[in-house]
Amino acid sequence: MSQQGPLLVVSNSARSSLVAALSAAKIFPSIEANWSEAPRAMSDSRPAAVVAVLDGASEADVAVVAREAAARKPYIPVIALGHHGTLPDNAVPFRSENDTDRLVARLRAALRLRSLHATVLRRLDEARAEPVGLPDTDPLNDATVLLLGRGASYPALSVAFGERMVVVGALSIEAAAKHLASRDIDGVVLGDGFTPRVIDAFLTVLAEDTRFRNLAVVATSSLQAPPTELANLEIVTGDPAHIAASALPLIRQHAFETRLSRALRSIEAGGLLDPQTGLLTKPAFARDFATAVTQAQKQRSGLAVARFAFDPTHPRAQFDGARIISRLMRRIDFGTREDNGSVIVVFAETDLRAAHGITRRLLSVMRHTSHGKRDTRAEPSITVAALEVGDTARTLLARLHGETRRAAS
Repeated sequence: MSQQGPLLVVSNSARSSLVAALSAAKIFPSIEANWSEAPRAMSDSRPAAVVAVLDGASEADVAVVAREAAARKPYIPVIALGHHGTLPDNAVPFRSENDTDRLVARLRAALRLRSLHATVLRRLDEARAEPVGLPDTDPLNDATVLLLGRGASYPALSVAFGERMVVVGALSIEAAAKHLASRDIDGVVLGDGFTPRVIDAFLTVLAEDTRFRNLAVVATSSLQAPPTELANLEIVTGDPAHIAASALPLIRQHAFETRLSRALRSIEAGGLLDPQTGLLTKPAFARDFATAVTQAQKQRSGLAVARFAFDPTHPRAQFDGARIISRLMRRIDFGTREDNGSVIVVFAETDLRAAHGITRRLLSVMRHTSHGKRDTRAEPSITVAALEVGDTARTLLARLHGETRRAAS
């Protein structure tokens, strides 16, 4: 912790026990300041993280500290202890003030995110290839939340979350497990309709898998013994709008982590990967596609290409579909996103029949995604073409686009 900067504890009363617990966990050094001193302390100490005790603080006080943190790079986590009305976008709530073990776990998870951000910024400066860059949009625009439930609150929760992000619904634990394995999920919301035993078992499985320990997890009912390994687990009760508002900061934080991870993979690939989708950039795709066609013709092996055309009026659906394809396609396959939002995927060593089977499996995953309460669940239009004798990369793509035009007419 000392290599990153101090921890700033903001409170209007002495918090010696809190500071002692953080020091015992080797999160130090710590600096204490009251709310009137907090802006000056932020400027002077340049903290790596802020723990804000909300008792006695006004919304304006919290907003100033959060604004100071948001203006700095790399990421400075702000963890807000205690109940409060409206929190700034970058203030992560923590309601279990006396649970220092969970607070320490959340701090460490947030500091790992800060380290990841610092690494990406450093690698961007060092990159010799064309800069990848980081979007300056709200990470929540890229977020996907998994909503579990089969009770009366499920429809209202779906609407409350769907107004701000993509929602993937699951009526069973088994369906939820499949979604976690097949797509990038930034938050899990546990609605009603499951027994406490089932919920505890599901949370235990999440806690035992390192891929999911940083997920934002929101339980809408009390838990007997929530696992400490899930650093970003919160228990939030109330109406669906309140639950969604309370969950947004945690989901936004994980979506930011996912964005950084994509950017880092793109940098490590020399800028050949699109940081928004994980697919190849168009120039890289053109080179690989030409090589793949030439090799397939020489070896007389199969090769197929598919085009997923998404509704141009739903850009989020385009990106979500591209990311699903990037995550689920085989290691020997590759693809790219076109300027109009459609995705082209090359299936190596695959005939036409097998390619149709692969596209159907990809489509089945996309069908469970809702992009808002007005979403009509429009599916992408899919066309497939297979390599023929005498084909070049250009003629195969021309035939693929010709099939697309015929399908639309």
